Amino acid sequence: MTNVLIGTTVKQDPDILSAYLDSLRDLQTNDMSIAYCFVDDNDNHESSMLLANFAKEKTAAILPSEGTDTYLKDEHTHYWTESLIWKVAAWKNQIILFALEQQYDYVFFVDSDLILHPATLNQLLASEKEIISCVFWTQWQPGTQALPQVWLKDEYDQFAHTRGESLSVEERAERHQAFLRQMQEPGVYEVGGLGACTLISRNALEKGVHFGEIPNLSFWGEDRHFCIRAAALGLSLFVDTHYPAFHLYRKTDLAKLPAYNWEKNWPGFAQRNSKARDNTLTLSMIVKNEAGRYLESVLQSCLPAVDQAVIIDDHSTDNTREICQTLCAAYNVPLKLIENTTSSFSNEIELRKQQWLETIAEEPDWILNLDADEVLENAFLTEKDRLLNQADLDLYSFRLFDFWDENHYREDTYWQAHRFYRPFLLRYQPAFPYEWLETPVHCGRFPANIFNLPNGISDLRVKHFGWANEMDRKRKYERYQQQDPHAVYGQEAQYESILDANPTLIRWTEVSSFEK
Repeated sequence: MTNVLIGTTVKQDPDILSAYLDSLRDLQTNDMSIAYCFVDDNDNHESSMLLANFAKEKTAAILPSEGTDTYLKDEHTHYWTESLIWKVAAWKNQIILFALEQQYDYVFFVDSDLILHPATLNQLLASEKEIISCVFWTQWQPGTQALPQVWLKDEYDQFAHTRGESLSVEERAERHQAFLRQMQEPGVYEVGGLGACTLISRNALEKGVHFGEIPNLSFWGEDRHFCIRAAALGLSLFVDTHYPAFHLYRKTDLAKLPAYNWEKNWPGFAQRNSKARDNTLTLSMIVKNEAGRYLESVLQSCLPAVDQAVIIDDHSTDNTREICQTLCAAYNVPLKLIENTTSSFSNEIELRKQQWLETIAEEPDWILNLDADEVLENAFLTEKDRLLNQADLDLYSFRLFDFWDENHYREDTYWQAHRFYRPFLLRYQPAFPYEWLETPVHCGRFPANIFNLPNGISDLRVKHFGWANEMDRKRKYERYQQQDPHAVYGQEAQYESILDANPTLIRWTEVSSFEK
């Protein structure tokens, strides 16, 4: 029987901590005796109670922290101070002493924002290494490439090089990508640095590894001091990449957890978390006097793919509302229809904010934001599941084609929208600090800062029929002249080009699906 002590210091948001503790509960522990030792450094009572309740059901020691140190984190990054780092190091060393005194075979340090695959501990023990980490990947800054928490040399060098070797920028980049590719291949690899999810044998502990500061070393972080001390003691460091942990580095990452692709190795995960395969899609739309225009085509293109619809009717005077109700009922899509008693159309930002608030009130997973003259191409129905049921991206942008009649889109100097990608599909992250572009026109259909979320593009296309009728073009031209007479929010030349008599038009070709 192998005796393992699992522990770390805990100062954590209760939602993340709850997921972490559930992950520990789910660990496979065949032929093992598992105990826990946590330092409760929380300033949140709910988090402390979660630890206390966990201790009641498990063999767990909860050590109180001494003193109060401010630990700040937000949706951008975590903010560590020197004093906090060495406070955490001291507590980790206390856990090491506890493990030695109680004769544990291994101590497994697991940071409280990591979610483990159930087979993780069995896999690490099977490697028979003195010190080994389970890999995990993190976007340390929003919008940057996700990187593993392990490295090869110095503070965080993730490319192979020998002492004194001179490398060009291109050579460094090539070796860096080679290392990242290796970390994506299942295996056990020797590394120069690791941390946060590390199994340490009793033999390594008895040799003297610990997290204390090395006074003549300027490297930042207790894990670097631990790794250098281990190397000096003749202990090699390894990483296992078979079952990458999921890092809840930001609270918004909680929304991605159900889609994390573990089901191929652990079918029970998919059974317990149906959203891993079935993220829901909410249609969000604003309508006004759409009868006899394109609303039926728009709804018919998207309702087969959505789970619910939120529609703002901005004081229509025709049967627009009845069209929405009839088609949603025909496709068995629950409809939340908001009827404005007065129109907000002249102030787009207020209308978009209303649309947003009514939509997120329905607790959507993903939001498909379409205008009443935007028709999705048929391929969306076959591509939807692939887009929604993944854990890497929170936003997709599609190309939008401005149609000038039923079958042709415009392409010339001022009409090239289809050469660019616009946001249409967003995973709602409740903890993300959404901010709007406060302009009366051209404010955007989504908050302006959504591109700070992990995002990507799709080959899916949107047919925009807002310009496809000559009378509509005249009305839009007059609207822009009234709302933006000095072209503060748009281009004057483009406004004038709306009424061109002979625009360049290209025939549309529909696509039903894409090759993978």
